[in-house]
Amino acid sequence: MQPDENKTVVRRFLEEVFTGGNLELADEIFAPNYVLHDPSVPQGARGPEGMKQYVAMYRSAYPDTRFTVEDQIAEGDRVVTRWAANGTQRGELMGIPPTGMPVTISGIEVDRIGDGRIEESWVIYDALGMMQQLGVIPVPE
Repeated sequence: MQPDENKTVVRRFLEEVFTGGNLELADEIFAPNYVLHDPSVPQGARGPEGMKQYVAMYRSAYPDTRFTVEDQIAEGDRVVTRWAANGTQRGELMGIPPTGMPVTISGIEVDRIGDGRIEESWVIYDALGMMQQLGVIPVPE
């Protein structure tokens, strides 16, 4: 696949699966051998079913989740995406009860694409900032 086609695959994940909530599309977008590397979720996710669970966890906490792709760079089988996400915590997230607080975070992910599907992802985002916006961790003075 061409770099622009690879970028489209990642954009579809962020816009249609994560923002749009179309979890069934994960079967088309993620390879059966998919692996997620996310330091805030040490167990990661494996395969399309794992990603459906991962996305469902965040969408149940932030049902109004909205991702915006800020930048994308693609070369070979890799796509780097800088994104921003926002939503309001209306459900439990990893043991944190609903706060009703809005959050805006930024993140970067690197995806490896093979045969038109995402095979591996490395994700890093401002988890500390998210926790501070939720009021779980105090903001330094």
